[in-house]
Amino acid sequence: MTTVDPAGALDQDKLFAARLHAARVRPYLATALFALHPVATRRVPTMAVDAHWRCYVSPAFVDRTPVEELAGVWVHEVSHLLRDHHGRGDRVARERGLTGPGERLRMNIAADCEINDDVFGDGLTMPEGALTPDALGLPGGLLMEEYLWEIHLGALTRDIAWLDCGSGADGLAREWDLGPEGARGLTAQERDAVRFRVAQGITGGPGSTPEGWKRWAQEAFHPPQPWRDLLGAAIRAAAGGSGAGADYTYGRPARRTTALPGIVLPSLRRMPPRVCVVIDTSGSVCDTELGSALLEVAAIGRAVGGRRDLVTVVSCDAAAHVVHPLCRAEGIPLVGGGGTDLRLGFAAALRARPRPDVVVVLTDGQTPWPSTRPACRTVVGLFPRGESDGWDEDDPDHVPDEPPSWARVVHIG
Repeated sequence: MTTVDPAGALDQDKLFAARLHAARVRPYLATALFALHPVATRRVPTMAVDAHWRCYVSPAFVDRTPVEELAGVWVHEVSHLLRDHHGRGDRVARERGLTGPGERLRMNIAADCEINDDVFGDGLTMPEGALTPDALGLPGGLLMEEYLWEIHLGALTRDIAWLDCGSGADGLAREWDLGPEGARGLTAQERDAVRFRVAQGITGGPGSTPEGWKRWAQEAFHPPQPWRDLLGAAIRAAAGGSGAGADYTYGRPARRTTALPGIVLPSLRRMPPRVCVVIDTSGSVCDTELGSALLEVAAIGRAVGGRRDLVTVVSCDAAAHVVHPLCRAEGIPLVGGGGTDLRLGFAAALRARPRPDVVVVLTDGQTPWPSTRPACRTVVGLFPRGESDGWDEDDPDHVPDEPPSWARVVHIG
């Protein structure tokens, strides 16, 4: 059933025939298309969506638009929701300080470029006035956030000031939105279920799905992890484990001393954990990754309560270099550039006195690992590998060893 405000008659037969056509030519989107709830209103120029999966439709727009083009608009609008442009738009607005309708228009244009790059064709007609990266002189295959850097309001975009795909395209609530308490909106769990079903249809079904949708489906099944949070949590968990940073002291006798007259038993005192960071400085690690490693060293200092005197750094390629105390991350010399053997880095870290409670290794993984488990907890931050990383000219079938099972591994980036 279609919700109708005092907007005039909506040709529902035509609107639903267009949705059926869209589902036939894009069957993997059928679940999402039929999850959208239409709302007729004169306050939208064409069609628009909100974050709760309502589709606001202009009756006049439906009357003047052919069914084939309406089908393209259906797919376009549901694509905004599937790709979470409202959530991503809000995050970008907070990060870059983007406010006002002009900035939201730029987001809408950028989101349209991401969608329209490969969504049309193969039975789906491009609607009149649809924006494409090519029309704006931009490369294809980018994401909304990347297009946003390139799009500026001016003469080229003056004629599309009417564009408004709703809050579902940029996250900014509109005056016509029914809001979370309005009728026929989807809950967060229902929205996630729809996305999962669509992603399942793309990855599991036969056919030639556009690359943009394949990329989206892979991320829907395997969302990117907040690796900085994971790395910090892994370090805190290792530092807070039993035995880490603990030592005996006679400054406070044990409670069981009273059971043994004439004998003073030491108590176990919790000490701040000591962390040694081994940074892979071999030739396979780029400068950007080394810079990221220094940032992580500073973050590790914060993770142990700001006690920089408890953090030391070893740079290691085919040899372990000097163990440096952490004064400030910018002042740590990273020496290396040759091959990689982090076994020497582990040995140097464990020789330090006092011995560290946690060893953190930042590497791309192209290294031999110790054959035995160190006497302290280990966290490995693994830089991403390129497609050709790890190849050996003398042995094309060579595959670098994976980090050992006794290490807590966090993929960086």
